[in-house]
Amino acid sequence: MKRLRQRIDTLLKSPEYRPLNKSEFARNLRVKPNERAALREELLRLENKGIIVRGKKGRFSLRSKSSKGPKKGNQALLIGTLRFQSNGNAWFYPDANDATNEAAGMDLKKFSRIFVSSQKTGTAMNGDQVAVRIDRIGQPEWTKHRRGKNHRAAGMAKPDDEAAGYVEKIIERGMARIVGTYFRRGKFAHVQPDDLKIPDVNIERDSLPQDKKDGPKSGQVVAVELTRWDNPNSKPVGRVTEVLGWPDTPGIDMLSIVHKHGLRDEFPDDVLDGAKRFGDHVTEKDIDGRDDWRELPVITIDPHDAKDFDDAISVQKTKDGWQLAVHIADVSHYVKPGSALDKEASGRGNSTYMADRVLPMIPRELSNHLCSLMPEVDRLTQCCLMKVNQDGKIRSARFTRAVIHSSKRFTYEDAQDILMAPDKNRGDTITDMLHEAWSLASLLRKRRFENGALDLDMPEVSVVLDNKGKPTGIEKSDYNESHQLIEEFMLVANESAAKLLKNRGQTTIYRIHEDPDPDRLNEYAELARLHGYKPGNLTNKKHVQKLLDDAKGSLEEPAIKIGLLKSLKRAAYFQDPLGHYGLSKADYCHFTSPIRRYADLIVHRALQPHLGNPPEKRDRLPSPGEAAQIAQHISETERTSAEAENESRRLKMLQYLHMCSLEKDPPVFKTVVTDVRHFGLFVEAIDIMTKGLIKSEDFSPGEWRFEANLLRFTGPNGHSYQVGQQYDCIVANVDMERQMVDFKFVE
Repeated sequence: MKRLRQRIDTLLKSPEYRPLNKSEFARNLRVKPNERAALREELLRLENKGIIVRGKKGRFSLRSKSSKGPKKGNQALLIGTLRFQSNGNAWFYPDANDATNEAAGMDLKKFSRIFVSSQKTGTAMNGDQVAVRIDRIGQPEWTKHRRGKNHRAAGMAKPDDEAAGYVEKIIERGMARIVGTYFRRGKFAHVQPDDLKIPDVNIERDSLPQDKKDGPKSGQVVAVELTRWDNPNSKPVGRVTEVLGWPDTPGIDMLSIVHKHGLRDEFPDDVLDGAKRFGDHVTEKDIDGRDDWRELPVITIDPHDAKDFDDAISVQKTKDGWQLAVHIADVSHYVKPGSALDKEASGRGNSTYMADRVLPMIPRELSNHLCSLMPEVDRLTQCCLMKVNQDGKIRSARFTRAVIHSSKRFTYEDAQDILMAPDKNRGDTITDMLHEAWSLASLLRKRRFENGALDLDMPEVSVVLDNKGKPTGIEKSDYNESHQLIEEFMLVANESAAKLLKNRGQTTIYRIHEDPDPDRLNEYAELARLHGYKPGNLTNKKHVQKLLDDAKGSLEEPAIKIGLLKSLKRAAYFQDPLGHYGLSKADYCHFTSPIRRYADLIVHRALQPHLGNPPEKRDRLPSPGEAAQIAQHISETERTSAEAENESRRLKMLQYLHMCSLEKDPPVFKTVVTDVRHFGLFVEAIDIMTKGLIKSEDFSPGEWRFEANLLRFTGPNGHSYQVGQQYDCIVANVDMERQMVDFKFVE
């Protein structure tokens, strides 16, 4: 369907396009007989969205930008994606490439998101593509939920800078399936969704097997496809598409999240066959015409449990500075445009890293083997070879096809141990190169921050699982020198690729991060003040970094960094180089992870004509229109994967904390108060980066008074609870259904 949609869009945007009827569309697009139903469905979808208009003799024409169709009085109609918050309200993100939105006449950079209250979302669900009618531009509706004068003082958006609306129409469901528990009584059955915001789903009676023994059993977890839900006051209707298993089956919790987000957990046979046909080793024919690095020192540094090694490095000291080689797996050698492998990779958009499993973008025969830059085997790469001067400035960069034979596979821990022992094993080629690599990386890092990049790195916290997916403990990974070394080298390679492609006028996909909304930065400044910091003018990037520096090493550091991330716009893929705010780079793209990101594969293909030794047969490159569609699609798949990954980690953390709450001698967590409400204190357990609530009923004895304007509780002897205070806490209770954690003070 997506390929057909792209073909239709390309035809519609063609300068030669003239109104066509369905049959003429089919002939122009060479639609096969089995695709005609999909063509009719797609034309109807475009008509419903207001992109095309049916005229005489059933011919479709593009709606004129001056058409009154997209507006209703002064109320613009916009097309985009709905994203729900935990409180039931939602943010609507207009699609910048949609023709309806262009015709609406709204500044979508200014109104990059629209507030939709829970009462105005109708039957829409998270991730749905919807049409939203703007019914308010001015005083933000979402600020009604703010508490107290302090939240308004410096954080309130200007009256003309926010918009709100309501869902007028659901265009396409984003949630492919609803996952929940199946119940049947007689001839009637329903599913109770895991997502408590979705009402019970009645199962179509004609889809139920006559004999209960043949269908799902009551209490089993199932996936349901919605067939009807038009009225928020009535229950949705659907049919069971798959029985996932019993709730206590190992892995069923993660599988439920996979299905809920519509992720693909299996590869079609033709895709697997396509991966297997390359065999298990690099051939002499594969190597022909490539730069040979097999006798040179090349290493990889990755997480201890990684199997898909995208990148390898080699560093050599020169009289003028350094020569840095960043080798990236040459996935484009195997995955060709239009192939079954390519279509599947494009559909997935990226790999997804769940708490207990990886859903790879390409089959494991490639991702974990033939493309993975494993040690002591020949592997194909695209190489970015850079000359860096003594000041850390990239003097030149060129790209070539290469073959490597990795000398050593380091984990981050292995590499860190070597970097922390500068005098140990000196004289060893690999050890010496690793130290030289850090000398260069630290210089690149210093230079990057001097140029305005923000330091938003944070330690990663993960739940350790046994072979049945049961939590056994917590593992914290610090973002230390070995991580920073690889990050700096990948950043300069990505930037070098972007600069080359931009200078050559080559169509590709860039990674962008637009400047933040000043009003949201001002709002964030109030959060910083509540934590006791003096943020200054955060529209000045130097003040932003100073705030981050001031918070470094404190218990509030995670809250300060997460708060800033929430106030920034989301990084995305785009067909034009709009710059990257967080990295402070004018040109940036993703080049270094083609095993797990489709964007990088597009960049590798775009680089082929500009390589020092290009392949004889170059890959077909996307047109500008196709690049825009791909960029939008993979931005959406990235977001979907991130939501699934976060949900899976959150669930495993909750399972771990539930175990903690049952222990006789429970672990103690250092917490910091992040917010104060009339019912208690919101806190964050710093070491596990998990939020929870201390209920007011669990405060120390005495009468406590909530002061809304000061966001604090005042109690006996003048004692108070307020934002920024730190306490030792234990887990009191975990509500797995509502995914809420209650903490209480250590007595």
